[in-house]
Amino acid sequence: MALVTTTEMFKKAYEGGYAIGAFNVNNMEIVQGIAEAAAELQAPLILQVSAGARKYARHNYLVKLVEAALLECDLPIALHLDHGDTFELCKSCIDGGFTSVMIDGSKHSFEDNIKLTKQVVEYAHEHGVVVEGELGKLAGIEDDVNVSAEDASYTRPEEVEEFVSRTGVDSLAIAIGTSHGAYKFKPGQKPQLKFDILEEVEKRLPNFPIVLHGASSVIPEYVQTINANGGALKDAIGIPEDMLRKAASMAVCKINIDSDLRLAMTAGIREYMTAHPDAFDPRQYLTPARDNIKALVKHKIVNVLGCDHKA
Repeated sequence: MALVTTTEMFKKAYEGGYAIGAFNVNNMEIVQGIAEAAAELQAPLILQVSAGARKYARHNYLVKLVEAALLECDLPIALHLDHGDTFELCKSCIDGGFTSVMIDGSKHSFEDNIKLTKQVVEYAHEHGVVVEGELGKLAGIEDDVNVSAEDASYTRPEEVEEFVSRTGVDSLAIAIGTSHGAYKFKPGQKPQLKFDILEEVEKRLPNFPIVLHGASSVIPEYVQTINANGGALKDAIGIPEDMLRKAASMAVCKINIDSDLRLAMTAGIREYMTAHPDAFDPRQYLTPARDNIKALVKHKIVNVLGCDHKA
């Protein structure tokens, strides 16, 4: 099976009241853990690569790892660029085999965001690639994305129709209270998603796929494991999974998960190295890390996304 775009995935997800997991990948073990989980549950899958991941692992290595997952799993898999911030970066990924790209022009003015997004859409559609745009700014830090709480802003529903019609984007990432990174909220602050904004966007863009970024839940089990083995993540708070499941039952067709993967992998490595301080074979400590990735993704597919047996 070849890589696919997200078009058919999102159509089925919208109609079925579930979301597709978009999992960030950086190396072989992460790809393997995610793909094995999706294959066992027969779930459609989006493997996404950030600009930081491309710098770290390099484009060709990541593309070939995803192609290997296709051979192993025989699932519908889309390869997506996460948070592309320039036309040149999006073009490079389109030319290099990606089937979906995100152009994040949210740091620009509304008009400049439209101009940049439209430029990417025109090139992508000429090459059979779909495009995700963004309106609103999420707070938090993830790779090259760094937005302070003061600079964050919710999506304005009154802007979404004009943005989509003028740019031609295939999906839209909105800001309703999610945040990048593990430290999404201040200690004592109650996580809350603005479902009123999501509902208004859904009314204005019927049957149009919406995306949530920064949607990791910062699984307590992995935070506790890291802290018990020398870590210091005591103030890490994520998005409650019941809120994400509710969003997935509405217009949200794609939910991005990155920080939870990092926490799961790090927890497995820290726990193993604490128990085996003399270990030096990467296969030994990366095996439990990969197992954690697989367990986490299976949990997300069933309990948050609801896309098991939807491939």
